[in-house]
Amino acid sequence: MTVLGIRAELLAVRGDPAVAGEEAIVHHADGLIVIEDGIVAAYGDHAVLAERHPTLAIEDRRGLLLVPGFIDCHVHYPQTERIAAHGAQLLDWLERHIFPAEQAFADRAHADDVAGFFLDELLRNGTTSALVFATVHASSVDALFDAALARDMRIISGKTLMDREAPTALCDTVESGRAQSEALIARWRGRGRLGYAVTPRFALTSTRAQLASAGELLAAHPDALLHTHLSENLGEIAAVGAAFPEAADYLDVYARHGLVGARSVFAHGVHLDDGAMARLGAAGSAIAFCPTSNLFLGSGLFDLARADARGVRVGIGTDVGAGTSFSILHTLGEAYKVCQMRGASLDPFRALWLATGAGAHALHIADRVGGLAPGQEADFVLLDAAATPLLARRTAGLPLAERLFALQILGDDRAVAETWVAGRPAHRRQAFASGSDVTRAAATAPARPASV
Repeated sequence: MTVLGIRAELLAVRGDPAVAGEEAIVHHADGLIVIEDGIVAAYGDHAVLAERHPTLAIEDRRGLLLVPGFIDCHVHYPQTERIAAHGAQLLDWLERHIFPAEQAFADRAHADDVAGFFLDELLRNGTTSALVFATVHASSVDALFDAALARDMRIISGKTLMDREAPTALCDTVESGRAQSEALIARWRGRGRLGYAVTPRFALTSTRAQLASAGELLAAHPDALLHTHLSENLGEIAAVGAAFPEAADYLDVYARHGLVGARSVFAHGVHLDDGAMARLGAAGSAIAFCPTSNLFLGSGLFDLARADARGVRVGIGTDVGAGTSFSILHTLGEAYKVCQMRGASLDPFRALWLATGAGAHALHIADRVGGLAPGQEADFVLLDAAATPLLARRTAGLPLAERLFALQILGDDRAVAETWVAGRPAHRRQAFASGSDVTRAAATAPARPASV
């Protein structure tokens, strides 16, 4: 048995602060997390737990803030090399940049290369779990899952289903899409920390027959998720309406084919009205809030308050490559700005909840990750509020809430000192790993109660 402890400032948000209030926030200014074989064995005040574990080997990370690993609820690994691609809005951008890039994933060597880079980039930014789009090629899923298995990351993905409105090289058929999806599920189920998602790209690129087949596939595999796009862009919504005139709205296209339920994760949901939001809430479905991509493509401003009012689960998605950063910290900063434009204010503790525990609930992995509760897997990030001169000057000596907010507005990959996966270090920032940051990583805030 491998047992170790890490001493740091600890912070986890184990419920939605908008509902549970301060009781959801668990904070230890001088804390200790005890890890046994990759599982959290204890989490609390250093003075108390160190006395209970007198022989424990403890790694000292005082001056850093230890939080649960970030969870990305929507991201496209094949679009990594098209991030920051100049263009028009969604449909034109897909035609100009994304469909050509995805055709290259017919080559397994190319898929392997991008998958490895993509996952390392997630880890460099503190992301330990993600719901990931692949391409129509089954081998693109194999490449991603092989790379994730080697890194012991919790990754959920699936073969993209498209049988129309895409280049011929990216189209499958109802039969081939179903057969390849079934084969992937059989090949990868139960391996490592991997999960499968039935993945029609969006309504416009699947026929009614393929959407029906996707619904049957989802029903046949109760451990799988549904992952697709919904009401992202006005041009897309108009095209879907023209293609499915019998449907009441975009969401109804999916509902008619058995794709709206508790295991459904819909990216974007920017232009959903109260009725559609209410139906999502009643079904238990989740939305991935993707602020950087919604801004980059001019799609619109997601209404978090409306989703809250209708009981819709929400997590955060970077949506690379339309999204402009792999950093969840940066993405939370953009989410704050979107909420401001909507006349609301996103509290920093609630933002952390959206990026950790809420994402875990959306992806049905909250029993395993998201809160660093004893018994969960030890996926966590060590954040350095003195990572840049500006951050250090802005945060020195401040209370936790102000430091956390500054990290979300000013932070990015540079603020991620370390990322740990299943109780093992998966990324260390070079300067920190050399030891030069250990003493500099400064001043913790004054002691605060365990819950703040």
